[in-house]
Amino acid sequence: MMIKEIADSQVFLLTLTVGVYIGAMWLRRKVNWALLHPIFVSIVVLIAFLRLSGIEYEHYMRQTQVIDFLLGLSVVALGYILHDQIYNIRGNVISIVVAILVGSAVGIVSVALIARWMGEPAVVASLEPKSVTTAIALSVSANSGGIPALTSVAVIVVGVFGGIVGPWVLRRVGVESRIAKGLAMGAAAHALGTARAMELGAVEGAISGLAIGLMGLATAILVPILGKIL
Repeated sequence: MMIKEIADSQVFLLTLTVGVYIGAMWLRRKVNWALLHPIFVSIVVLIAFLRLSGIEYEHYMRQTQVIDFLLGLSVVALGYILHDQIYNIRGNVISIVVAILVGSAVGIVSVALIARWMGEPAVVASLEPKSVTTAIALSVSANSGGIPALTSVAVIVVGVFGGIVGPWVLRRVGVESRIAKGLAMGAAAHALGTARAMELGAVEGAISGLAIGLMGLATAILVPILGKIL
């Protein structure tokens, strides 16, 4: 009984979550294998722990909500990095806006056509905002008649996948521009892509953070419009 109480405690769950992530980062540096993305490894380990321990996900979220709060602060902190790189943005405003609009439209249309081929409108609405950060994606999905739980899964999968393969794809296609790399990572893989972009460099991280906000705005505007057209 005492062990169960300890496992359910906030201190233990917070320590476990942070410890698992630090361990995943160490494993990534040690093995240097792209598939061992710290976020992906942490998700797998924590899901396994919750399943084996019998701890409800809702309880886990309540006990670790401080991490959500700190995540919000970290997103705001991206504004400082963005301000530090403002000179890289001023000369590329048109390119950035066009890239975000095209990226958002292509992402929405491609997934909508694939999901519509499967014949389920709710699935279409759930997957359309897959490339934006979770808070915005859930709002867009709910307003479009989607399934929030499915949207959450899609956003996480896209983010982890983009964070893992994004840099490799950009290298393979010969993208050299640091601004283009940041836009691609932030627009395609939102926060998780931005975390990976930060590892590539300050410019990539700052532009990727900007892409998160612009992509969310573009997607919120384009989903209802493209939904009627398609």
